[in-house]
Amino acid sequence: MGILGVILKNPDDLYPLLKLKIAARNAEKQIPPEPHWGFCYSMLHKVSRSFGLVIQQLRPELRDAVCIFYLVLRALDTVEDDTGVETDVKVPILIAFHRHIYDHDWHFGCGTKEYKVLMDQFHHVSTAFLELGKNYQDAIEDITKRMGAGMAKFICKEVETIDDYDEYCHYVAGLVGLGLSKLFYASGTEDLATDDLSNSMGLFLQKTNIIRDYLEDINEIPKSRMFWPRQIWSKYVNKLEDLKYEENSVKAVQCLNDMVTNALLHAEDSLKYMSALRDPSIFRFCAIPQIMAIGTLALCYNNIGVFRGVVKMRRGLTAKVIDRTKTMTDVYGAFFDFSSVLESKVDKNDPNATKTLSRLEAIQKTCRESGLLTKRKSYVVGNESGYGLTMIFILVILFSIFFAHLSANHHNN
Repeated sequence: MGILGVILKNPDDLYPLLKLKIAARNAEKQIPPEPHWGFCYSMLHKVSRSFGLVIQQLRPELRDAVCIFYLVLRALDTVEDDTGVETDVKVPILIAFHRHIYDHDWHFGCGTKEYKVLMDQFHHVSTAFLELGKNYQDAIEDITKRMGAGMAKFICKEVETIDDYDEYCHYVAGLVGLGLSKLFYASGTEDLATDDLSNSMGLFLQKTNIIRDYLEDINEIPKSRMFWPRQIWSKYVNKLEDLKYEENSVKAVQCLNDMVTNALLHAEDSLKYMSALRDPSIFRFCAIPQIMAIGTLALCYNNIGVFRGVVKMRRGLTAKVIDRTKTMTDVYGAFFDFSSVLESKVDKNDPNATKTLSRLEAIQKTCRESGLLTKRKSYVVGNESGYGLTMIFILVILFSIFFAHLSANHHNN
């Protein structure tokens, strides 16, 4: 379905999409003039457009620190991800990466496309890093060191058990949560969150990505990347790659639902973390990705499409999440609505149905007990019909003007 068809089906997506488009253009126009900062912010938008937009929520000093933190870890991740780099070369780089960020001259050729550019011109990131405040530098160095060591460990180790899975996700994402909490604290605007809650924020996002990216990871060339724990997938198939074959569709969906159920464990901690935030800009920065995560889990659950191609939320719904997420009222509402969507997809015959429903009920209970659900409008479930009809009317007028303009030009010619 084309973009016009999607908008006609979901007309209240149009205004948030337009706002998102304008915000993206404005963000690109605000690239700093200094070469190193210009490179960093340009690269940020190239390696993650969505993160590049979300980061704009933050105040300038903290925004710079988070931008560099993200690029340093993205570069570290590029080294880990490149299956063409031999292990004996890769491991020492991962372990020493926290020292490389202080070196103007260091770079390493790996990755593809924009990631290769990031690695080839990493000196710009180092230059910007060295202009940050010492408290920000210390936080970034600490997390980079711990993450590099953890990645190096799992280069040589399979994700066998659920404990392994949690440990791997801690190294590659939980530590990001800890690092962000340290940066927020260093900015003087937030109390330092507990490690457990910070870790859960990262694990909720990472497990969602691992679930969604199954097909991309398993088809990686020259070597598959396997992050789903054997303790889960071995209950359904003999080899992880067997999940992508059509003859295993029933077992694949059951395994997928098991993985989603595991990820839901972190949702309540996520809500607790966000409810403690005081700064509105930091709150939005944290809340938008978390809502996107539970929305993606709702979309992936019981969906064979995860094993056939790319499954992600439609752009219009993403735009609405970015546009309308402002307070915990919005967060509780979104978590409640997406968990309700997921609940409606649970097959009572699924091996993990009871466990899944129990976790969804715990999430919904937390949202209800907030006392805020009655104070919000749902932008997740259904369309607000009046607003939708208005948007259809506006679309008709815009198209009428457009075609009238084309017709006038045709006659003039």
